[in-house]
Amino acid sequence: MSTVAATLRPVPLPRSNELRDDPAAQAFLLLRIAFTVAPILFGLDKFANVLTDDWTRYLSSEFNSLLPGTAATGMHIVGIVEIAAGLVVAVAPRYGALLVAGWLGGIIVNLLIVGGYGDIALRDFGLLLGALTLARLAGAVPERHERR
Repeated sequence: MSTVAATLRPVPLPRSNELRDDPAAQAFLLLRIAFTVAPILFGLDKFANVLTDDWTRYLSSEFNSLLPGTAATGMHIVGIVEIAAGLVVAVAPRYGALLVAGWLGGIIVNLLIVGGYGDIALRDFGLLLGALTLARLAGAVPERHERR
């Protein structure tokens, strides 16, 4: 198999005996679930507005000017990107995690520009570190189990 094909093939979930015996496989699975489910739920909520009634208040005018249409339309675009990022993590966690980390970096910059949301930016920084950890584990965990 070519290097490109091997790199892009979906990463299987660790087997139950691997999960029992390998803390790295456990961490990989937990982070993979978290970074699949959370972006998808946050993305869906950009349309449902259950978590907040106004997502647009988190959007800086600088970022809003880059997006087409109104701020609400921009947040719908954000929601679609978040859903896609979660799906990429589910299939290819190594690359999906980097996508989520980059996205979180953008969110952090946006929140700092808006001002008043430093606590959320700090939380998102912790999530960014978790996403980078998932990317590292996704590259290591399958290799460890292929050698056994």
